[in-house]
Amino acid sequence: MSTVLVPLAEGFEEIEAVTVIDLLRRAGINVVTASLTQRHQVTGSRQVVLAADSLIDDVKESTFDMVVLLGGQPGTNNLNSDARIATLLQNQLNANKYIAAICAAPLVLANAKILNQHRATCYPGVLKQEDWPEISLIDQTVVIDDRIITSKGPGTAMDFALSIIEILTTQQTRNQVENDLVRH
Repeated sequence: MSTVLVPLAEGFEEIEAVTVIDLLRRAGINVVTASLTQRHQVTGSRQVVLAADSLIDDVKESTFDMVVLLGGQPGTNNLNSDARIATLLQNQLNANKYIAAICAAPLVLANAKILNQHRATCYPGVLKQEDWPEISLIDQTVVIDDRIITSKGPGTAMDFALSIIEILTTQQTRNQVENDLVRH
């Protein structure tokens, strides 16, 4: 079974958090949520409170098949300014593991130079091509380039989560989860 870390920073985007966590767990993926603060209760950008499974300090040395960064503000800024997140991302790269980011969170990857020479997408206006010439910005719902998955925002969270499911499990599992959601 694959294991995914979803760091929860104060001000995370609630739709992205709940959608990613819920769909991945439906697919049988072990999702570990971790608060960046010293409290398990983390408040999203619209004051929805989630209870994290753990604290980031308790899991930062663990191995994960993927780390998923959520957008939202000030959540993205809080991820971006946390040295533990930068270390986690570097460890993922060094271990040839997956990294995913949605909405404004690709900015964290850009600042860490993880997106250099890669294709990516993000919330409109967060990354501008003229400011980031080393990144090939694509206007698509989900962009997968090597072991980096990016997506545009809250409205694309379901497609983002389903893409992650397909990468970490199988097309069949993705299809089953999607069919059970009655999307069409």
